[in-house]
Order: sequence, then C-alpha cells, then structure tokens
Amino acid sequence: MDTAALEKQVEELQMIQCSLLPGEIMTFIDEIDFWNNLLEIHSTTSTIPDQLPTFQAHFQVKVEAVDVWFEVLFPFRYIGDLVSCCPTISVKGLYLGKIEQERLQKIVEEGINEFTGSEYPIYQLLSIHLIPLLHTMRGAHAEAEPSGENLTDESAVAPEYHALLTSHHLISPNKRRSLQQWSGSLSITGFAKVGYPGVIYACGAQESVEEFVANVKAMQWLALKVRFVEPVMEEFREKEPKRQWAEFQKVGEVVEEMKRLGREQFIVEMGIGSLGTEK
Repeated sequence: MDTAALEKQVEELQMIQCSLLPGEIMTFIDEIDFWNNLLEIHSTTSTIPDQLPTFQAHFQVKVEAVDVWFEVLFPFRYIGDLVSCCPTISVKGLYLGKIEQERLQKIVEEGINEFTGSEYPIYQLLSIHLIPLLHTMRGAHAEAEPSGENLTDESAVAPEYHALLTSHHLISPNKRRSLQQWSGSLSITGFAKVGYPGVIYACGAQESVEEFVANVKAMQWLALKVRFVEPVMEEFREKEPKRQWAEFQKVGEVVEEMKRLGREQFIVEMGIGSLGTEK
C-alpha cells in the first residue's frame, strides 16, 4: 500500500464512522489499534503517519440487537474505484440461513453496481442501503417478540391511527434512516417512497403516530404537507396484516401497497396516484 491509497481509504472510513447514528457500530477486525489511532489522528490533523498498515482495512458494521452484520475488506490498492479494485463485502450472521444470506448478498452486489463511479462508493452503499436494511431487520425482530402489553384487554389497547405526508422529495440518507429508526422505536408500520415526490405513510397507536409525525415535521423539508393524521376507520382495520417498515422507489408501488391494505382511496383522493411517471 502506498500513502496515497491509505489516505483515500482513511477518508472513506472516516465518512462511514462519522455517519453512524446511536446503535450503529463500526469495529475493525485486524490491527484494531492501528486503524483506530489512524482515524483519530487524521480527524484532528488531516495527516497520514509514515507507518503503513501490515493488514488491509478489515471491519464490521453492525446495528445493536440485530444478529446479522456486514463485513468489509479494503484491498491495499483500493482508492475508491470499484472497477479496478473492489472491496469485499460479506454478509455475516449468528443464525443466518443460506437462502437469506444469498438474498442479502445479492442486495450488496446490486449496491456495488449502483455506486460504481462514485467517489466514496462503500460509504454510500452502507449509509443509503445496508445500514438502513439492518434497521429494518431489527424492527421485524422486535415485532415478532411477544410483549406483555399485547396480552391486555382489547378495550385497553390504544386506538389505531394513521398518517400520510408528502414532500417535494425524499433523498437524504439521514432522513431515511431516521424514519426507519422511529418506525422501530414507536412500533410504526408503513412506508416511505423515496425520490421525487416523497411520500410517507405511518400506522400505529395514536400517541406513536402523533410523535412520529412531529419528528418528521421537525426535520427540514421542501414543501412538506401533512395530508392527514386520523383514526383508522373500522372497515379498514382487519385488512392490514403485520408488516415492517418498507421503502418504495415509484409512485406505482405506493398505489399497489395501499391497494393491498384496502386504503388506496386515501392516496388517490390526494392526487398521489395520478402524479405521473417518475423521471
């Protein structure tokens, strides 16, 4: 490894490290002290020491309470160019079956193709796709766990509410990850449609939905509109099977999901289903 390659790798590693939110963990596997000290020195002085690493940059990215993680290995010659020298990203897990591992590995491969040509491709792949994917898995795990609260009398359960919000766009990785985190912490089901326009649909207990909407409104948006926050009418309640938070890319997917829930009227009446083909 030469100094130029090391400096480029350190820049990307720092971007990954600085983008992590609470509960997200990045851990080096080989030469742990060397790489941790190197990132700390570079963050304060923007310099690279003369000493070069003996081992390649090898690290894990995890999310707390998720038994699946990603393991990344930067080759010595890696300088951000995935065509000439691509890092290895492996899916690891304590109880990961072969079929699920293959599915997740395919997502990794598709992400590598998507960000080929970017200046910091692994940072983008992790922050936009892979780390949010781990949060989605955590939400699914929490939903599957039995809770004493679910055993209470049905009359004591908080009324079910839902909310629909739209914005000019939804692109920011931080916003997308925040939505996923809030969906898990507040037991919210629903989805976010990314790109242009942005569409957010949330369903859950009244207090949870209201807090979720308040969190969304507190972020900076272009043309954010809260279309409604209201109780779910009785005729719609049994049409929604348990489902984790999802992300969609197209308006048509939003329409199909709301049809699946038997709630397409809520978006068609807002004109969302007739927004036209996305560019």
